[in-house]
Amino acid sequence: MDRIDTSLIALRRILRATEMFGREITQSAGVTPVQFRVLQIIGETGQTTAKTIAQRMRVSQATVTSLVDKLVREGMVLREKSTLDRRQTNIHITPKGKKTLADAPDPLQQRFVRKFSAMEDWEQAMLVASLERIAAMLDAEDIDASPVLDTGDIKRASET
Repeated sequence: MDRIDTSLIALRRILRATEMFGREITQSAGVTPVQFRVLQIIGETGQTTAKTIAQRMRVSQATVTSLVDKLVREGMVLREKSTLDRRQTNIHITPKGKKTLADAPDPLQQRFVRKFSAMEDWEQAMLVASLERIAAMLDAEDIDASPVLDTGDIKRASET
């Protein structure tokens, strides 16, 4: 097998792993991987803002608003006006959201983070450079993507 086929197979395996995890977390926790990541960020402190989530995930606030809307409908988070700054809305995790976090399977990206963190510094740098190069080869530099392994809705940064 030549290197082209080997690299395409590796890419396909990555895509399949993210698809399979997406289905697993949706079935077991009732949320998408991206919604789950939003829930994790909120769950770290019990409350946060859409701006903070957007900055952490490197997506637009409009994207975060849509994700939070879905979590509100599911009863996992709620919005509340700040008592300190009436212009600000805080997003709080509910008991149902906490239970979802506790009961969910080990997120794929957390497995990646553990294994990536165990790599030598030079290996991490080499892998990041290779992945960025692959993204460029696929003309994917302008795609708005958070650091969540998911095959769900992806928009070009200019669409948000």
